[in-house]
Amino acid sequence: MRTRSHTSTSAAASRATRTTGTTAALATAALVAVVVSGCSTSPSGAAGTASPSSGAAATPSATPAVDVSADVADDLAALEAEFDARVGVSVVDTETGTTASHRADERFGYASSIKALAAAQLLHDVPAEQRDEVVTWTAADVEAAGYSPVTSEHVADGLTLAQLAEAAVRKSDNTALNIVLDRVGGPAGLDQGLEDIGDTTTEVVNREPELNTIEPGSSDDTSTPAAFTADLGALLDSRWLDAPDRALLLDWMSGNATGDTLIRAGAPDGWDVADKSGGAGGIRNDVAVVTPPGRAPVVVTVFTTRNDPDARYDDALVARAAAIVLGALPTPS
Repeated sequence: MRTRSHTSTSAAASRATRTTGTTAALATAALVAVVVSGCSTSPSGAAGTASPSSGAAATPSATPAVDVSADVADDLAALEAEFDARVGVSVVDTETGTTASHRADERFGYASSIKALAAAQLLHDVPAEQRDEVVTWTAADVEAAGYSPVTSEHVADGLTLAQLAEAAVRKSDNTALNIVLDRVGGPAGLDQGLEDIGDTTTEVVNREPELNTIEPGSSDDTSTPAAFTADLGALLDSRWLDAPDRALLLDWMSGNATGDTLIRAGAPDGWDVADKSGGAGGIRNDVAVVTPPGRAPVVVTVFTTRNDPDARYDDALVARAAAIVLGALPTPS
């Protein structure tokens, strides 16, 4: 378990920046290496075409793996200037190994996008036969957590662990996240789970709603686009979840209405998008497994934050960033 200080010094921040960049780069390189080697397989053990429901990476085509970051840099910089914002992007095409990045090793508040990873950790930690356990909470819990469209309607009867994890992902229910965190050992438990799959960058410290407040100079409740993309990659290559649980999580992330104006809006027509959005103040994020027809998924992380601390986020910024990077990916031969 990593030991943290909530007070950052300049020297510590410098060390953290160097460590973050190295760790994220290694994690993304590892994901690309798995894809390019063709090691990811379907549940039966045979390589095959992936879909959001299976989540298994396909054997790559003969298209050479390339980095198209330089191709998108000017367009993303123009977008940042237009919205007065920072935009962080990390993309890995698991069909070809093609990558794209922009500020991929810089820290951003992850906001509610962490709910997808929390749900994954619950599926990892809690056996399927124990997920029907009914959990209850109080009206005071709901009031303290804030946005809770599902749990606010079930104070009297509660919900199962599986239903709570789904509510956290599909509806971004804050109380549901807090209960899921309780079951995996709190924020520290999720933090350790991420470290176990190689993510030593993401810093899970607080619950809802405190996780949405990012103090200047602190790494608490932040991550990088590269780290989140590597985490999603760990879902696809079976390092984190087995096939049935991977399919369940991706189903929860699919058809998620909160993402309709984000990466889904920037993806080409006919591409399936399983995503988890996040937003607070000037922060607007979306993380997704995007599957073009007939081929393996593209893993996409888009983190954004407005430079003006009083500015509100804009969904169009995420959608347009996604359109830029997805449009730059070469078509497999």
